[in-house]
Amino acid sequence: MRRSLLGISIILASSWMMMAGCDDDGGNNPPPANDGGKPDSSTVDAGTDSGPDASALGPNISISFRPIDNTISAGGAFFSGELTIQNDSDLLLDTTGWKIYFSFVRGILPDGKADDAYTQDLAKQGLKISHGDKAQSGDYFVMEPLANFTPIAPGKSRNITLLAENWAIVNTDGPAGFHLVLGSSDTAWALKSTTVIDATDPKQTKRFPGDHVPVPTAQSRYQENTPLQGGTVNAATGLLPTPQSVNVGTGQYTLGGGGAITVYASAGLDGEKAFLKAALGDVISGAITDKADQANTAVRLVLDPAAPAGDESYSLAIAPANGVEIRARKAAGIFYGIQTLRQLVPTGAYQDAATSGKRASFVLPEITISDKPLFAYRGMTLDVGRHFQSKDTVKKLLDLLAAHKINKFHFHITDDEGWRLEIPDIPELTSFGANRGFDVNETNTLHAAMGSSNDLGSGDGISGKAANPAEANGGKAAVFQGFEKASLNFVGKGSGYYTTKDFEEILRYAAERHIDVIPEIDVPGHARAAVKAMEYRYRKFASSDATKATQYRLVDPDDKSTHKSVQGYTDNFVNPCLPSSYAFLAKVVKEVKARFDAVGAPLTMIHGGGDELPGLSATVTWWKGSPLCQSNPDTKNLDDTGIKDYFFKKWQPIITATGATMTGWDDIIHSGLVLPGFIPMPWSNVWGWGREDDAYKYANNDQTVILAHATNLYMDLAYNNDPDEPGYYWANFVDESKTFNYLPFNIFDIATHSRMGDAFPAGEWNNKVHLTDASKRANILGMQGLLWGENLKSPELVEYFAFPKILGVAERAWNFNTPETANALPPAWKQFVTTLGQAELPRLDYYHPVDLRGELPKTTGVNYRVPLPGAKIDNGQLLANLRYPGLAIEYSTDNGTTFKPYTAPTAVSGTVWVRTKSPNGHYSRAAKVN
Repeated sequence: MRRSLLGISIILASSWMMMAGCDDDGGNNPPPANDGGKPDSSTVDAGTDSGPDASALGPNISISFRPIDNTISAGGAFFSGELTIQNDSDLLLDTTGWKIYFSFVRGILPDGKADDAYTQDLAKQGLKISHGDKAQSGDYFVMEPLANFTPIAPGKSRNITLLAENWAIVNTDGPAGFHLVLGSSDTAWALKSTTVIDATDPKQTKRFPGDHVPVPTAQSRYQENTPLQGGTVNAATGLLPTPQSVNVGTGQYTLGGGGAITVYASAGLDGEKAFLKAALGDVISGAITDKADQANTAVRLVLDPAAPAGDESYSLAIAPANGVEIRARKAAGIFYGIQTLRQLVPTGAYQDAATSGKRASFVLPEITISDKPLFAYRGMTLDVGRHFQSKDTVKKLLDLLAAHKINKFHFHITDDEGWRLEIPDIPELTSFGANRGFDVNETNTLHAAMGSSNDLGSGDGISGKAANPAEANGGKAAVFQGFEKASLNFVGKGSGYYTTKDFEEILRYAAERHIDVIPEIDVPGHARAAVKAMEYRYRKFASSDATKATQYRLVDPDDKSTHKSVQGYTDNFVNPCLPSSYAFLAKVVKEVKARFDAVGAPLTMIHGGGDELPGLSATVTWWKGSPLCQSNPDTKNLDDTGIKDYFFKKWQPIITATGATMTGWDDIIHSGLVLPGFIPMPWSNVWGWGREDDAYKYANNDQTVILAHATNLYMDLAYNNDPDEPGYYWANFVDESKTFNYLPFNIFDIATHSRMGDAFPAGEWNNKVHLTDASKRANILGMQGLLWGENLKSPELVEYFAFPKILGVAERAWNFNTPETANALPPAWKQFVTTLGQAELPRLDYYHPVDLRGELPKTTGVNYRVPLPGAKIDNGQLLANLRYPGLAIEYSTDNGTTFKPYTAPTAVSGTVWVRTKSPNGHYSRAAKVN
C-alpha cells in the first residue's frame, strides 16, 4: 500500500557524545540549540545479569554510524558506511560472550557481495551481522564477534566499515534501539546510539550519482520565499479551508459582555449545541445559556430545508444587530458552520484563554458565508500498528481534523509490528500481538522492531534505558522540531493497545465531531502480529484443547512458500486456504461492529488492507507451497494470484455483512478482480513507476475511488532532504506545498519532476489515462492524507508530520473552487502560506480541543513544523524572510549564545545563525547563513 522502502536507506553516524543533527545548511546547529552531554548513568537499572557489572553497561557503550559514500554504486544498489563502537564501560569486548541487537530498515550485504570494485568484508573485521530473531524476519539484526575479532578495551573505540542496501541521506535513516546481551543472559541492556550526516558532503546527501535534489540552504530558502512576501489576511482569507463564498461587511458584532450569551438550536441539534457551548466556553468567561426560541438570541443554529443544498453545506451570517446565525439542511452542515465561527474568533481571545484568562467578550466581523465541500470524503489515515498512540493523542487529533472539516478517519490498527485493538475471546491478539520486546524466539512477545519496544518503560526485557526523553536525547530536551536522537534510543510506543472501552470512547468522540472512523484490518499481508499471536494461541492450547488451538489459526505450519515483504518479513501472510482464517476475520469484524453499535456510531466502511504482496517470480511464491492450499478443493487448481482473488471474494462479504462498504488498497484489484461495490484507494503513483494513472482508470470505468497518492498525500514522508528532517522519502519528499498543490482531477499537471529531481520532458504523460470528461469526476469520492507510523515515535512527531501538511489536504478536499491547472496554483499558494503565518498557525499555537466531558489532559498548542527562515548576507547586510509571512525571525552572531529579533536588513559580521519563532515562543531549528 504505501510505505515501500525502495529508495530509502539507512546509515549510521557519529557517537553519542557528538552532536547529532545538521541544519538545512549542513553545519552543526549552534551549541545552545543542539549540544548535549552524556546522560547521567546513576538511574540505570542494574538488572540481574550474572556477568560483569551490568549497571554500567547500558549508558557507557555507544554505537554510532555515519555514511561514507552513497554514490559508490551507479544505480544506487548499495552504499558504504562506518560503524563506531565506543567502549566507555569496564567491560572488555572480546571474541566471545556478547551480542548487540538493533533495528535497521536497510539490509546489510552478506560477506563477499557487492560488485567488482567493492566487497563486503565484515568477517575480515572479526564481525558477523545477521537477522536477530529466530524467524529471520523483519528489520531486527544482531552483531556478534568472530574468533578473529580484536577486542575493544575499556576507553577504546573501533571503526567498522560495511556495505548496506541503497543509500542513507537523513538522520532518521540510522539504525535504532541498540541493546547488548552478555553470555546467556535473558536480559538486554540499552546502548546509546546516534547518526550524523554532513549535509555539505554530496557523498552523504545524494542517494546515488543521479540524484539531483539539492539540500536546502538558508540561501535557497530565501530565494524560494521571496515571491511569497507581502501578502495580507482579512476575515475572509483567514479561514481554512476556504469557504465557497464570503462577503465581509464593515460592521461588527460583540459576543458577550452584556450578560449571558443565549444560544438557540433547532430540535435534533443537541450535540451541535453542546459542542458550540463548550467551544465558546473555552474562550469567554460569561455564562452561556439555552433559549427555546430564536428571539433576542446571540447565536442561532437552525435546520432549514431552504439552506444551501447538501448534507454538509451551510450558511453563516454575522450581523451587528442580529448576532450569529448558522443555517443548514443537516446537522453536519451546522457543525461545519460552528467550526468556521471558531476561526472567526480573534486569535487574541484564544491566547488570553491560554495565558492570562478568558475574555468577557470579543468582536466578530460582519460577514456572510455560503459554503459546501468539494468532496464527500475528506480523510486522514493514522497508523498505530507500527507505533502505538494513546487514546488522548487520537482524540486531540480528531478534534483538530474536525476543526478543518476532515470527516473520515482511516484508523490503521493492525500491521506486522502490532495489533492494537482488544478482541473479546481472543486475548492473545493483545497479550502477545500488541507487545514488542527482547524475545528473539518470540515465545511471549513480538521481537523489537523499528528501534522500539515498550518505549522507555520496563517489561520488555531491555534494561538500562534512559529515564526520560531528555536523557535519551543526550541530555537536552527533545522538542521534536526535526530529528532528535531520542527517536533512536527507544523512545516510541512499540507496545500498546486500545481496550474495548478505549475504542468506544474514540468512536463516540469522533461521531460527536461528524467524523466516520474507518477501521483497517490489513490482510493477507502486513499481518505478522496477528499471525504470530495466533501461533502463540496454538501453542497455549495445543496440548489441552485442540479446537481452541486451531480455531483461529492463520497459517499452514507446513507451508514451504518463500517470499519477503518490502519491510523484510518472511512470515506475515494469512493463509487464504484455511477455514480458520475466515473464522478469525469474521470474529474480529463482529467485535469491531459491536464497538460501533455500543456507542451508536455509524460503521460506514471497513478497510480490508490488501497491499504489498511481493512480486511473484520463480523464487517468490505466496501460498503455492502450502499443502493445505494444495488439498483444499477450492484452491488446489489456482495459482497464487487466483488464491489471492479467492481470499478477497470471501473477505468482502464478511465485511459487507456488517452493513459497511469495503474499501482497501487498489492492489486488491490489480489482477483484474471484480468486487462489486468495492472502493479502491490507489496509492502507488510514484512518477515513473508505471501506475500513475490507476485512479483515473478506475474512475473512467465508473468505479468509485478514494485518492491516496503517495507522491503528494503521504504525510509521513520527510518535508525535504535536510538530514535533520525525520521521515522516509521513497515516493517523494512531501511538504505542505505538495499537499496544497495537489490537483485531484489533474495530477499530471503537477508531475513535473521525478523523485530524483529530474524534469520530465513535455508530453511525458500524454499516453497516460486522464479523466475522460467532467462526469467522471463524480466517481472520485474524495481524498485523504496518510500518516504511516514507522517514525511516529512521540505524540509531538504525530503533530510535526501532520501540521501543516494536513491543512493542504483539507483545503484541496473541501474548497469547492479548487484550482484546475498548475498555472492557477502560485497565487493560491501565496495566499495559503500568508494565511498560515498570519492566522492559522497563531490559532494552533493556542489550540485547545473542545472537551465536552473533561476527557482530555489540559494541553495547549500543536507541535506544527516551524519552518526555517531563508537568509543571505549581501554587502555585510543580513537579509532574511519566511515561508509563512507573519511569524518572527531571530538571528545570532555569537554562535547561538544569544538571539536578537530580525525586523529589517541588518549589518552583521562573522558567522550568522537564523531561526523562526512562533507566536507562543516555539522555535524552528537554527540555520547557519554561509
